[in-house]
Amino acid sequence: MAKIQELLADKNDVINIKHITERNPWIKEERQKCILSPDSDGLLCGLFLSHYLNWEIVGFYDGKVALIKDGLSFYDEDVCFIDIEVYREGVKSMGHHMLSLYNNTLPNDWNKRFTQCIQPNLMRGYDKHNFRLKYPLATIHLLITILEKYIDIEVRDTAIFPLLFTDGTFNVMFKYPENVMNWWKYLNVQNNSKLLHKVFMSDDFSVYKLMLQMDNFFRRRDKISIKGERGDRLKISNTDSSAYNLCEDKNNLFRINSDAVRRLEQFLEILSKDTGWVYKKNKWNYKGLKKLQFTKSDFKSKKWNVNKTNWNQMLELNPVSWAMTSGDNIEFTLEHPDKLF
Repeated sequence: MAKIQELLADKNDVINIKHITERNPWIKEERQKCILSPDSDGLLCGLFLSHYLNWEIVGFYDGKVALIKDGLSFYDEDVCFIDIEVYREGVKSMGHHMLSLYNNTLPNDWNKRFTQCIQPNLMRGYDKHNFRLKYPLATIHLLITILEKYIDIEVRDTAIFPLLFTDGTFNVMFKYPENVMNWWKYLNVQNNSKLLHKVFMSDDFSVYKLMLQMDNFFRRRDKISIKGERGDRLKISNTDSSAYNLCEDKNNLFRINSDAVRRLEQFLEILSKDTGWVYKKNKWNYKGLKKLQFTKSDFKSKKWNVNKTNWNQMLELNPVSWAMTSGDNIEFTLEHPDKLF
């Protein structure tokens, strides 16, 4: 038996949507306010939530720069982060990264800080030792799984393409098939979701036809890409953590550069056309934004090995967010020079 099959041998649990929504009722409530990761997954989630639940997109966060509509706080009752987890008690968030390194050495306040966080790897109790089994899909797939129980989601053939594109899902499916199929079972795709069943288990597309359509999606994305900025994301920071594509207005408030907004809206229209989720321009805030500057670091730049000592040392720094991006590295964000509140 292959090693991956041995690791998956006893992984037969199934998602408990009722439990998730009882603990986090905000995820199915209407007219919430969300801060998105500015990549294709976050943008798809924003488009989905604004279309079906009339949510408002009030900012963006990429681990280095955070933007939020003036007058709001990250701790407000109706504000949440989507497609990124936040390590703060009282903050609502949803993401899919590998967070726990060692389940047997978690801080005493770990559960308090993640009480209002919807996170598939935490749901299944996965840590560093389960890295090969980590959630391989995107936040939008988990979001659809949860909300299809409560709302009637339109199923379009063309929705397959953006939902396979985001976070490299199309590539991951063929690279890690055993783990992907195990997560399909966990999400109960076969019986629970008409849309995800269409995306992942449809008989309507041969591999060749699917590849042709995915290539078409890539080409549409490429048409709105420019040097240094892919068309499927909003760039709001540079590698050195400095802000990008932002213009300062009066009263220390910022707006996103008009060219960047134009490209973002072009991508949102591509997603909207394929999914049927309407881009409601009035629900997306691109100006009148407060800007917070943070410091992003990682284990490799600090010459830290991934072990319990360095894991605990990172947590003592009180990071805002982090993700284990590979078996030997963790990227994390510190509240410096600005604070969340």
